[in-house]
Amino acid sequence: MRRAITSASPLPGFTAPAAGHGPAPVNASGPAREPASGHGTGLARGSGGSHGPGSGQGAASARVTAPGPALGPGGDARPGLAVWASPHARHAPWPHTRLDVAAARAAGHPPHPIRQFVLKTRSRCNLACTYCYVYEMADQGWRDQPVVMAPATATRAAQRIAEHAAAHDLPRVDLVLHGGEPLLTAPAALAAPVEAVRAALAATAPRTRVTATVQTNGTLITRGRLAALADAGIRVGVSLDGGLPAHNTRRVDHAGRPGFGAAARGLRLLARHPDSYAGVLCVIDLDQDPVETYESLLDFAPPTVGLLLPLANWSAPPPPGPGRRPGGTPYADWLLAVFERWWHDGRHRTRIRLFEEIIALLLGLPATTETLGLAPAATAVIETDGSIEQADSLKSAYEGAAATGMALDTHSFDQLLDHPGFAARQLGRDALAAECRSCELVEVCGGGHYPHRYRDGEGFRQPSVYCADLQVLIRHIATAVQHAAATATAGRPRRTLPHPPAAAS
Repeated sequence: MRRAITSASPLPGFTAPAAGHGPAPVNASGPAREPASGHGTGLARGSGGSHGPGSGQGAASARVTAPGPALGPGGDARPGLAVWASPHARHAPWPHTRLDVAAARAAGHPPHPIRQFVLKTRSRCNLACTYCYVYEMADQGWRDQPVVMAPATATRAAQRIAEHAAAHDLPRVDLVLHGGEPLLTAPAALAAPVEAVRAALAATAPRTRVTATVQTNGTLITRGRLAALADAGIRVGVSLDGGLPAHNTRRVDHAGRPGFGAAARGLRLLARHPDSYAGVLCVIDLDQDPVETYESLLDFAPPTVGLLLPLANWSAPPPPGPGRRPGGTPYADWLLAVFERWWHDGRHRTRIRLFEEIIALLLGLPATTETLGLAPAATAVIETDGSIEQADSLKSAYEGAAATGMALDTHSFDQLLDHPGFAARQLGRDALAAECRSCELVEVCGGGHYPHRYRDGEGFRQPSVYCADLQVLIRHIATAVQHAAATATAGRPRRTLPHPPAAAS
């Protein structure tokens, strides 16, 4: 099915491939927003130029660099400023001490409402994955969290969500039940937080509809849990790093025993309920063969596969992989092996969110992820104690990186919008490093996933630590789309997509 570029496209006049030239493109209306963590609902969030680990501060406009107070509604100094000023100022002066939110607002950067709410219904997990960003990285705040979100906290969260939806006349809110491992909750109580939100919306914002997903490691999926979730209209996403035991050696329980067997049984059960199946999230492991990993995941018939770059940054670089050569792009190489297999497959077997998002952005269509493109952040996290946090992928950066000093009992979600850490992620191009702002790929890569830009003592205004990989990946996919379009629209004038580098290995 042929689809023309919108007038907002960075590539006017280009036409999308006809049917039969690569997998079907993403729906222009977009699916439910993927969580900012990149490790959330069933599907899961490059950077411009091959930049090294420089500060990337560049010559930014005054509206996003001048220090100043962050103001709440009515201009009052926001409660909780002291709580998040200390670690943030030390580890990430950009944006926490260098962004004047009030000045940014005056300069034409309005706040954008939150549309996705991640409810941490459980703070503990039955697995002990060695790379988990919640338990094994810089932030250890989980230790101070209640094990379970209390019913009163879930009710208060529902009220705050409904309040926000009503204030902004939101047509839809997306809920993600997260953890920890949310399926540690008994089947009868699994849907309670979602039902609380629906009840609050019915009373306060009746025009707002709800989509809901639970993200699980899959080991606790049972017929009873699936039935309870299906009855409540909650879909299920599963985290798994491949379809073979060898792909999942990092996914073990607290005694070091493999979690793959139980997860595989859960996934096979889920696959028998396609209406409940959101998809699979897979963290890239360079030690594993990419095509084998992809093909093995297909055995579980996922409707969508999310391929995630490991959470890493300039101060904690990504795993280099076997035999990495200086200046190489091993993550692009891994992903492109999967892309070639997926793109040239004779039949549509699954969607791969990362590739579809890149294609959509190349075609000028809106993205549904915060890991690519320039769309404003729209996800808030509610911890088991009722604290309001930013995307929990930030926990990979430093202790307290996701903290805001805000809580359901004392703050609204509108106040979160003016937190400098959150506001920075809604500034689009103006929040990026100078190298990224001037790059021809910026509309697609958006500077890369926010946590990947971090450097200790400087903050989040560097290019992505995966910049070179993302550049190669985006250019390769652009070439594939261009070739498909040329085949479908032979003889029509068209504008050229960014060409691949001379040696895109």
